[in-house]
Amino acid sequence: MSENKKAEKIVGVKGMNDILPADAPLWELFENTVQSVLKSYGFQQIRTPIVEPTALFARGLGAVTDIVEKEMYSFVDSMNGDNLTLRPESTAGVVRAALEHNLTYDGPKRLWYVGPMFRHERPQRGRYRQFHQVGAEAIGFTGPDIDAELIMLCQRLWDDLGLEGIRLELNSIGNADERNRHRADLVAYFEQHKELLDADAQRRLHSNPLRILDTKNPAMQEMVNGAPKLLDYLGEESRAHFEGVQKILRHNSIPFTINPRLVRGMDYYNRTVFEWVTDQLGSQGTVCGGGRYDPLIEMFGGKPTPACGFAMGVERLLELLKANGERFEPNQCDVYVVHQGEEAQLQAFVVAERLRDAGLDVILHCGASNGGSSFKAQMKRADASGAGFAIIIGEDEVAKSVAAVKNMRAESTDNNQVTVPIENVATYVLDQIVCGDECDDPTHHHN
Repeated sequence: MSENKKAEKIVGVKGMNDILPADAPLWELFENTVQSVLKSYGFQQIRTPIVEPTALFARGLGAVTDIVEKEMYSFVDSMNGDNLTLRPESTAGVVRAALEHNLTYDGPKRLWYVGPMFRHERPQRGRYRQFHQVGAEAIGFTGPDIDAELIMLCQRLWDDLGLEGIRLELNSIGNADERNRHRADLVAYFEQHKELLDADAQRRLHSNPLRILDTKNPAMQEMVNGAPKLLDYLGEESRAHFEGVQKILRHNSIPFTINPRLVRGMDYYNRTVFEWVTDQLGSQGTVCGGGRYDPLIEMFGGKPTPACGFAMGVERLLELLKANGERFEPNQCDVYVVHQGEEAQLQAFVVAERLRDAGLDVILHCGASNGGSSFKAQMKRADASGAGFAIIIGEDEVAKSVAAVKNMRAESTDNNQVTVPIENVATYVLDQIVCGDECDDPTHHHN
């Protein structure tokens, strides 16, 4: 490269976004809350690869779904010729792992996952080409109780996050025989109104007519509302299962609306389907979707095994948190250590390590040796860090084996800085965090 030629700037892939440090507190709050709620219901985390055989998704999702036809990032491994795909969703991978490792040999399993998924679609608000999902899969459970438990788990998560304006829509899509009878009548109905079908609907008419019910095209709404309803085709067992789910939800005061147009484009779903939706995100209103998928494990070569699960879009839920007024000030640390002079720097390292030994998050100012940063500039950094306390060490402090401890968040500037013996700094700061202003003795220790 010529010395005068400027290197071309490389930018990220469209629709695959960086999560920057300023966004991290919101992500951490969400992920920690999710983990806590899932653990409280007995779910264990599973981590599967982001790359799977392409056949896994073609078989599980259905070869004629939009995801498989148009949205998957698929490629041929140049090393061995394998057909591989970046996962567009995680249920298929979790089921593959459960089968491969015989996870249900000793009974049903409650599993959960979190991570990035990939779909090549038009990026828009809350919908990206690399996006993140949290999901739960309950494998080996037969009755309607697990369906209801998963829904109640979601409700608890919304409550713990302080999210409002999310409503539950519920439906049953029965079993394959019931769907086949409904499908035949549905195709006949749509053929009678073929002139009203848009291009997408005409393409799906014989391959996946259920998805036509989910159309967002305003010109088709009245016609679609008059289509045969799958609920009318349910047999006794499917109807009893659906009633069982509703009974538990009602008994636990979980409000819901039955939406007969709520369907699934993936072939492996059966019986209960549900979505949590909001009006706060424009057209991307679904923040969580799930349901029962009893046929999937057998489709993958396993023994018939019932299963139910959900997946939620992390980016959309974070948008909701922001819309609901959540604000997260950057709080990088508990303590910021300010110092000046070579001896002070050496002492500052010792103090910082003792504070970390005590379980505190500490930032030690770097670049301050040899007059690199004034005390004033360092204190500005300390304030910006969100630290509750600043530890200040200069030549005078080193000579006296003490440190100045400043309460950065004190309501009054009077008496917000004290001098503490070096060996007592960690204990003093901990006491202040636990007791606040009651602990005003720098030599005081708690047992």
